[in-house]
Amino acid sequence: MPLLKIQTSQPVATGTQGALLSKASQAVADMLGKPERYVMVSLEHNPDMLFGGSDEPLAYLEMKSIGLPEANTAEYSRRLADLLNDELGLPADRVYIEFADAPRALWGWNGGTF
Repeated sequence: MPLLKIQTSQPVATGTQGALLSKASQAVADMLGKPERYVMVSLEHNPDMLFGGSDEPLAYLEMKSIGLPEANTAEYSRRLADLLNDELGLPADRVYIEFADAPRALWGWNGGTF
């Protein structure tokens, strides 16, 4: 049920995409205390993006989950920004993250909803 979408203007080498996705998936499962088998992570790189009037490397993330605890989003923001800095060299001030708590009835899976 957790979903992390990563969009970045930073090129991601073909050989490192899988490692980034794997680390992001593990991080989301750990942060939310949910089984990794339910975590989905997507990566889109090299789109035309502008932030603060600059085309310097940047990222936009969306993290959605049923029961996403609002009280922990500052910690999640730090951990995700650190991950992108470690993996892509992106500074934290070039990363926006949108957090969303998804209502169970509006999150579908396996032909039904949660």
